[in-house]
Amino acid sequence: MKLLVYGAGVLGSLLAVRMHEAGHDVSLLARGERLASLRKHGVQLAEGDSTTVRRVPVPVVEHPAGGYDLTAVLVRTHQVDAVLESLVGLEGDVLFLLHWAAGAEPLGAVIGHERVLLGGYPNGGTMDGDVVRYRAPSPMARRYPMPIGEPDGRTTPRLERIVRAFRDTGVNAKAEPRVDAWLRTHAAFAVPLEQAVHAAGGPEALADDPDAVRDMVRLMRRNLATMPNPPVPRGFGALRTLPEGLLVVVLRRFLRSSTAAQSGLNTTSPAASVAELERMAEQMRAYPEVR
Repeated sequence: MKLLVYGAGVLGSLLAVRMHEAGHDVSLLARGERLASLRKHGVQLAEGDSTTVRRVPVPVVEHPAGGYDLTAVLVRTHQVDAVLESLVGLEGDVLFLLHWAAGAEPLGAVIGHERVLLGGYPNGGTMDGDVVRYRAPSPMARRYPMPIGEPDGRTTPRLERIVRAFRDTGVNAKAEPRVDAWLRTHAAFAVPLEQAVHAAGGPEALADDPDAVRDMVRLMRRNLATMPNPPVPRGFGALRTLPEGLLVVVLRRFLRSSTAAQSGLNTTSPAASVAELERMAEQMRAYPEVR
């Protein structure tokens, strides 16, 4: 597979390394200081707090050019409009692996509806300077594979081919017929979480404020209640049915965990994080009213 990974942050870098090491023809798109670092050092990886840094010489480009079998877009939500314009002249399918709650329509309207696939990349990590610090998948993460789907829910040859290519590299991917509902469910949970973490000054500070966690839970529930479809995965329905006090306890424990610390919730770019959250919240406000 000839693959362009558009976005050289944590997730894009991890995906590019996996595909490169599996023998695919991969290019990683980056700009500015990140591009210069990648050209000089390659992708630099470290697991958790390890002092061991591994360097992987993934080919990098500054601009998309030529034809690709697949372009995987891993950027922040508020950056998508600019990315779409740069993809108009390219050939090949485009898989959007990002926080997105607006469906496929605004994406396909720019690059062609027949090119769009949707998905979510659940693994996380943080940037430590130019080093990508990633975490090993937790038991919970392994229960929820990375979803990839056609916007209309069909199982197509291209979808099967892409899922198979990802699984061959060790990515726990699956064809998800309700991928749009998955993305909306994720946004209903993630936006209140990240907004509350940002307002508190970090996950541990939020954990120390049970009233703020309770307000966050209530907002998650309101978001899920306005969704036009049931939550995907169904396990997220527990946010609507479990006692509020129990959810507060569970989420405070999560916020103090190493998983939360290494998930990217402690963002090094608060301005970009706020812009992304505002765009996602805007998308959720556009949900059709549930009757």
